[in-house]
Amino acid sequence: MKIYLEPNDTDAMEKVATNLRDRLLIRMLSRLGCRTSEVVDLTVKDIDLTQGTVTIKHLKDRLKLSRAGCGQILGRSHAFCPKCGNKI
Repeated sequence: MKIYLEPNDTDAMEKVATNLRDRLLIRMLSRLGCRTSEVVDLTVKDIDLTQGTVTIKHLKDRLKLSRAGCGQILGRSHAFCPKCGNKI
C-alpha cells in the first residue's frame, strides 16, 4: 500500500520551511512532479519567467513540464497547452 502526500500536506511543508530555497524545492517537487536530482540540476537559463516555463533535463532531453499561468502539466509531445491554448 502506497501513501501519497495530499496538496494540503505539501502546502503545510512549505509553510514550515525555514528558508526560500527549501520552500522552492518543496513547491517544484510537488507541483512539477520532477525528481530531486532534476530540480538540483536546474540553472537560471532553465527558467523562463516571460513564457512561464521551467525546462527540466529528463533522460538526456530538455522537457517543459508545466505552464505557470494555468498550471497545466505538459508532456514531450505538446506543441500548445491544452488547457489555456498558449503555444509552448
